[in-house]
Amino acid sequence: MIGTRLKQARLLAGMTQRELAKALCDIGYTITAAAISKYEKEKSFPTAQFMLLASGVLGVPGSYFLHQPETAVQWTAFRKQSGFGKKKQEAVMAYASDMADLQIELHSILYPDSPPDIPAPALVRNYEDAEEIAEQVRAAWDVGNRPLDNLVQTAEDHGVIVIGWDDESGGFDGLSGWCGEYPVTVINANRSADRKRFNLAHEIGHLVMDTSHSSLDDESLAHRFAAALLVPGEHAYHELGRERRHLDWGELMMLKRKYGLSMAAWVRRARDLKIITEPHYEALNIERSRLGWRGCEPVEYLGDEEPLQLKQMVQRTVAEGLVSPDRMTRIGVDVWEPETEQSESEHLTVYDLLAMPEDEREAVMERAFKAAAKEDFEIFEAYEVYDDYHEEFDAETKAIS
Repeated sequence: MIGTRLKQARLLAGMTQRELAKALCDIGYTITAAAISKYEKEKSFPTAQFMLLASGVLGVPGSYFLHQPETAVQWTAFRKQSGFGKKKQEAVMAYASDMADLQIELHSILYPDSPPDIPAPALVRNYEDAEEIAEQVRAAWDVGNRPLDNLVQTAEDHGVIVIGWDDESGGFDGLSGWCGEYPVTVINANRSADRKRFNLAHEIGHLVMDTSHSSLDDESLAHRFAAALLVPGEHAYHELGRERRHLDWGELMMLKRKYGLSMAAWVRRARDLKIITEPHYEALNIERSRLGWRGCEPVEYLGDEEPLQLKQMVQRTVAEGLVSPDRMTRIGVDVWEPETEQSESEHLTVYDLLAMPEDEREAVMERAFKAAAKEDFEIFEAYEVYDDYHEEFDAETKAIS
């Protein structure tokens, strides 16, 4: 157990065994990469001093090494650029495995009778099958015949674990797999809202489609599923018509804001559904490049696509005393707590008084009573203001009528 967690912490920190050994030697603890390898393979066991120092170097609490995840994540799809190296891939998977384990634990505490609600993987041989599976997911989630306002939170509400990984390099898009019965997805939190929506939909496609009997590329099928989940065929026909000779960029800007699907993806959707011809599709892409819209489109989707389920469950379990705030903090999850610092005002609040020892509180209140006895107060009936307002309101009402 300790060896597995040590390796996971090292991968999460993006370090090799040799780099970890050097970092420890730099702070006065002599060890070799070979010794660390033995620890990770559990052929030998680390000393308490090693664990203490390694936790500092790797940026995790000492208790991290002692936690045993209930179930390992079986990753099925990893979408990345060629420059996103092995060390970065391992760091993403290590972090996501930790967060998925925590989320499943909290979900089992708070919602023991609510298993994930996602269709089992169905056989997909062609693009039409991918469109149909997307419709089945929408039906299972009861989202009706409307644009999805927030795909992340819709997925979370149905038991999909959505984890954000902040990658500024642009090399990472998404990752998906299963942890027992729980579907796990990871998306790049550094993308635009429309890109995060599409990437999540793409990863959900990998989870609900069995492409083992298809001659088509898995990624292209997942792309088709994602577009169909966000904009079903009938929606596209309703917005664009069954056949078009020309698509207007201004029109596509409005549709992006409505559906949270990029202008480029709308062009592709129109081509896939044969609303526009292949030559017109190619011409639009050439024009899009000429306008400089490949990297940044001229309009943004303003929706919110931030994973909130884990944060909400952490706050609830802490508030109900089911887990301690310290434990959440130790594993790197922030817990919001009200500020307890005394106000800069010279006046004490009731919370300040309650926090004082009883004898000090009584002394403060006695001084306050003595000071109040020297003040002159204007006596008035509590309801006079209300009565004046009420009469004025009646007069205005009569004048209107």
